Amino acid sequence: MNKSKVTKQVKRQKRHARVRAVVIGTAERPRLTVFRSLTGMFVQIIDDTLGKTLVSAHTKTDVKTGDAGERKGKLAVSYLLGLALAEKAKTAGITTVVFDRGGYRYHGRVQALAEGARDGGLQF
Repeated sequence: MNKSKVTKQVKRQKRHARVRAVVIGTAERPRLTVFRSLTGMFVQIIDDTLGKTLVSAHTKTDVKTGDAGERKGKLAVSYLLGLALAEKAKTAGITTVVFDRGGYRYHGRVQALAEGARDGGLQF
Protein backbone atom coordinates (compact mmCIF):
# COMPACT_ATOMS: atom_id res chain seq x y z
CA MET A 1 0.00 0.00 0.00
CA ASN A 2 1.19 3.45 -0.88
CA LYS A 3 0.12 5.96 1.72
CA SER A 4 0.59 9.57 0.78
CA LYS A 5 2.37 11.68 3.33
CA VAL A 6 0.41 14.47 4.95
CA THR A 7 2.78 17.40 4.71
CA LYS A 8 2.46 20.95 6.03
CA GLN A 9 1.55 22.06 2.54
CA VAL A 10 -1.29 19.55 2.28
CA LYS A 11 -2.61 20.60 5.69
CA ARG A 12 -2.54 24.25 4.64
CA GLN A 13 -4.37 23.45 1.42
CA LYS A 14 -7.10 21.69 3.39
CA ARG A 15 -7.45 24.67 5.74
CA HIS A 16 -7.59 27.01 2.77
CA ALA A 17 -10.32 24.91 1.15
CA ARG A 18 -12.40 25.17 4.35
CA VAL A 19 -11.95 28.93 4.41
CA ARG A 20 -12.76 29.23 0.70
CA ALA A 21 -16.04 27.38 1.23
CA VAL A 22 -17.21 30.39 3.25
CA VAL A 23 -15.24 33.40 1.98
CA ILE A 24 -16.41 34.59 -1.44
CA GLY A 25 -15.39 37.81 -3.16
CA THR A 26 -18.04 39.81 -5.01
CA ALA A 27 -17.85 42.93 -7.13
CA GLU A 28 -18.79 45.06 -4.11
CA ARG A 29 -16.40 43.29 -1.70
CA PRO A 30 -13.65 41.41 -3.56
CA ARG A 31 -11.47 38.84 -1.81
CA LEU A 32 -7.95 39.76 -0.67
CA THR A 33 -5.97 36.52 -0.79
CA VAL A 34 -2.48 35.84 0.57
CA PHE A 35 0.23 33.40 -0.48
CA ARG A 36 3.28 33.28 1.74
CA SER A 37 6.51 31.69 0.56
CA LEU A 38 9.89 31.52 2.25
CA THR A 39 11.27 34.38 0.20
CA GLY A 40 8.25 36.62 -0.35
CA MET A 41 4.52 37.16 -0.33
CA PHE A 42 2.00 37.40 -3.13
CA VAL A 43 -1.33 39.16 -2.57
CA GLN A 44 -4.26 39.52 -4.93
CA ILE A 45 -7.66 41.16 -4.83
CA ILE A 46 -10.02 38.85 -6.71
CA ASP A 47 -13.62 39.15 -7.89
CA ASP A 48 -14.85 35.55 -7.65
CA THR A 49 -18.09 36.17 -9.56
CA LEU A 50 -16.08 37.07 -12.67
CA GLY A 51 -13.06 34.95 -11.77
CA LYS A 52 -10.72 37.89 -12.36
CA THR A 53 -7.79 39.31 -10.45
CA LEU A 54 -8.39 43.03 -10.04
CA VAL A 55 -5.17 44.03 -8.25
CA SER A 56 -2.03 42.11 -7.34
CA ALA A 57 1.23 42.83 -5.55
CA HIS A 58 4.44 40.96 -4.77
CA THR A 59 7.22 41.71 -2.32
CA LYS A 60 9.96 41.55 -4.96
CA THR A 61 8.39 44.06 -7.35
CA ASP A 62 6.01 46.31 -5.41
CA VAL A 63 7.69 46.99 -2.06
CA LYS A 64 9.64 50.20 -1.79
CA THR A 65 11.52 51.37 1.27
CA GLY A 66 9.39 53.15 3.80
CA ASP A 67 8.42 53.52 7.43
CA ALA A 68 7.12 50.28 8.94
CA GLY A 69 7.16 51.44 12.54
CA GLU A 70 9.06 49.14 14.90
CA ARG A 71 8.72 46.18 12.52
CA LYS A 72 11.93 44.68 11.13
CA GLY A 73 12.86 42.13 8.50
CA LYS A 74 10.09 40.20 6.80
CA LEU A 75 7.44 41.78 9.04
CA ALA A 76 8.41 45.23 7.76
CA VAL A 77 8.34 44.03 4.15
CA SER A 78 4.88 42.50 4.68
CA TYR A 79 3.57 45.73 6.21
CA LEU A 80 4.91 47.77 3.29
CA LEU A 81 3.36 45.27 0.87
CA GLY A 82 -0.02 45.86 2.51
CA LEU A 83 0.42 49.61 2.08
CA ALA A 84 1.39 49.16 -1.59
CA LEU A 85 -1.61 46.90 -2.23
CA ALA A 86 -3.97 49.40 -0.60
CA GLU A 87 -2.57 52.15 -2.80
CA LYS A 88 -3.13 50.06 -5.94
CA ALA A 89 -6.64 49.16 -4.76
CA LYS A 90 -7.49 52.84 -4.25
CA THR A 91 -6.50 53.63 -7.84
CA ALA A 92 -8.72 50.74 -8.99
CA GLY A 93 -11.64 52.09 -6.92
CA ILE A 94 -11.67 49.33 -4.30
CA THR A 95 -12.27 50.34 -0.68
CA THR A 96 -13.70 47.26 1.09
CA VAL A 97 -12.48 43.68 0.80
CA VAL A 98 -12.96 40.26 2.40
CA PHE A 99 -9.72 38.93 3.90
CA ASP A 100 -8.70 35.39 2.91
CA ARG A 101 -5.66 34.40 4.95
CA GLY A 102 -4.99 31.42 2.69
CA GLY A 103 -4.92 28.76 5.40
CA TYR A 104 -2.15 30.55 7.31
CA ARG A 105 -2.50 31.56 10.95
CA TYR A 106 -3.35 35.22 11.48
CA HIS A 107 -0.05 36.24 13.04
CA GLY A 108 3.39 37.32 11.93
CA ARG A 109 3.68 38.27 8.28
CA VAL A 110 -0.02 37.72 7.50
CA GLN A 111 -1.03 40.01 10.37
CA ALA A 112 1.52 42.65 9.33
CA LEU A 113 0.16 42.56 5.78
CA ALA A 114 -3.40 43.05 7.04
CA GLU A 115 -2.34 45.95 9.29
CA GLY A 116 -0.55 47.60 6.37
CA ALA A 117 -3.60 47.23 4.12
CA ARG A 118 -5.84 48.71 6.84
CA ASP A 119 -3.43 51.59 7.43
CA GLY A 120 -3.40 52.17 3.67
CA GLY A 121 -7.18 52.64 3.64
CA LEU A 122 -8.70 49.24 2.91
CA GLN A 123 -11.61 48.13 5.10
CA PHE A 124 -12.18 44.50 6.10
